[in-house]
Amino acid sequence: MTPLLLLVCSNIFMTIAWYGHLKFTDARLWVVIVASWGIALIEYCFAVPANRIGYMHGWSAGQLKITQEIITLLVFAVFALLVLKEPIGLRHLGAFCCLIGAAAFMFAGK
Repeated sequence: MTPLLLLVCSNIFMTIAWYGHLKFTDARLWVVIVASWGIALIEYCFAVPANRIGYMHGWSAGQLKITQEIITLLVFAVFALLVLKEPIGLRHLGAFCCLIGAAAFMFAGK
């Protein structure tokens, strides 16, 4: 459970770092880059322990990666809806279903 919670926190910060600046199109690019790097540093403080703990508890690197991608899509969907005011459509649902299928393959037989 700890790796999942850390990955959720990690993805919240990374989504903000990568896409939060889209709300501030008047900001200078260099300012946005520096701010994003600062936010990404916080993201790494969650992602690295999440992967280390998960790996030490028997998750493979592939399982950790696919789990991270699923969490990323979920966090991004919420961010897109609430912050960017972008609707979630069938293509988002299709992408999510593909990732769930990928997760099924990664965790099969474990």
